[in-house]
Amino acid sequence: MSNDLRYVAKETSAGKGAFMKDLSASLVVFLVALPLCMGIALASGMPPAAGLITGMIGGLVVGFLAGQPLQVSGPAAGLAVIVFELVREHGIGALGPLLMIAGAIQLVAGLLKAGRWFRAISPEVIHGMLAGIGILIVIQQFHVVLDRAPLHSGPANIIAMWDAVFGGLFPLNGSKEEAAALVGVVTMAVMLLWERFRPAKLKLIPGALLGIGSATILAQVLHLGVNRVKVPENLGQMISLPSLSALHGIPTSAIVGTALALAFIASAETLLSAAAVDQMQTRWKTNYDRELAAQGVGNLLCGFVGALPMTGVIVRSSANVQAGAETKRSAILHGAWMLLAVAALSSVLRMIPTASLAAVLVFVGIKLVKPSDVRKLARFGKMPVLIYFASMLTIVATDLLTGVLVGVALSLLRLLYTVTHLETRIVEEEGGETHVHLSGVGTFLAIPRMTQAFDRISTENAVHVHCAGLRYIDHACIEVIEGWTERLEQNGQQVHIEMEKLHLRYRARVSETLT
Repeated sequence: MSNDLRYVAKETSAGKGAFMKDLSASLVVFLVALPLCMGIALASGMPPAAGLITGMIGGLVVGFLAGQPLQVSGPAAGLAVIVFELVREHGIGALGPLLMIAGAIQLVAGLLKAGRWFRAISPEVIHGMLAGIGILIVIQQFHVVLDRAPLHSGPANIIAMWDAVFGGLFPLNGSKEEAAALVGVVTMAVMLLWERFRPAKLKLIPGALLGIGSATILAQVLHLGVNRVKVPENLGQMISLPSLSALHGIPTSAIVGTALALAFIASAETLLSAAAVDQMQTRWKTNYDRELAAQGVGNLLCGFVGALPMTGVIVRSSANVQAGAETKRSAILHGAWMLLAVAALSSVLRMIPTASLAAVLVFVGIKLVKPSDVRKLARFGKMPVLIYFASMLTIVATDLLTGVLVGVALSLLRLLYTVTHLETRIVEEEGGETHVHLSGVGTFLAIPRMTQAFDRISTENAVHVHCAGLRYIDHACIEVIEGWTERLEQNGQQVHIEMEKLHLRYRARVSETLT
């Protein structure tokens, strides 16, 4: 039986008697996803409705096609930064066509079974990327918490914080910024208190929902003049079909680069989230190619209706697993609840202060910056930590794509160094004999280091060359050793070569010529 047939058979058998578990889990995921969908849309410079539509498609479409049935898809904070820059530079209309191109790339990659290769990214780059995104979200949404508009870049937002605090929040004079800040502080306070003191029986109730609910009630009771969420009265007004004319004037290189960046980052985040879901439970194992293709279909649809890009998201997926979901029905139903909420509760959604949603995003951004990640990377040396901070700081200072490329480039340089580096160590014994220890990789790139080590040997006594530490040696290095050995032996000096654990291709030749 093929893998796909086993997958379908397993889903069919798992559906028996599991409906109630999926139903209850879907409600939990819906309550977690609803505020995040709207908040991430605002952080992306898009209307909240765009995030809600992405959540619906993530549940109703991608939930049905997914390669990991327990993963939940929707708008993710990881793409908010790149979408914000795209919308700021080229307008909202350009997002749809670019997202359709990115979705097509994901779909083709999934059909070509490239899903597993999207996971081949250094952990330090991923952690640095998430930390950089977290910092950008915090400094960007800081302004939204004060009912101000965020600026175009990380450094600009950092510089503008001073004016936001001392030009808007202080001195206390009843300004609009103060009312918005009160809403944000209440939201985060409720979330923190709930996270710390919530009863075990109510652990699945999301703190973000309680925080936003409390802040909305406060704003309504006190009649605070703060900005509120704008949600259209019907679903038809939420849909914005794409037009290729929106791409006029954008260089082809920018179109291709942005689409590739969206596809790459969305795919990496999705498949890393799916790998985490695999570790949370033992019932389902991810089909990475199918998951990637499903995300491609989802992003094609999101681009077609003018919504946000989607990924598989770990926060909602982990809530789904913890709530006891059994099959993909839970993810599908969460999309149905979102559709029902937009259709029936749009007037309630319009009461929510945008400062409250921004406060939730600040909370999410802070959690993306994890000092524990740095401690884990430090166990493997200084270089992973350097790559982590280089990726993070470049993202904050420039943009997401540049930061990821810097991290990947540094990782490749580290790999190049590792696979070409030769270590030499010379030990002179009291008896007069000299020992030369070679370790690492001996290629033509290592010839200067090797010859430098040999030139330092001036003794007339026996020389022992230890090669057991070499993982690989090529013919260029062997010829250097041969020539150096012949010169010493012509002068009547003894040279002993230990050639254990060398590359098989050269072992026979080395044994014949150097022993």
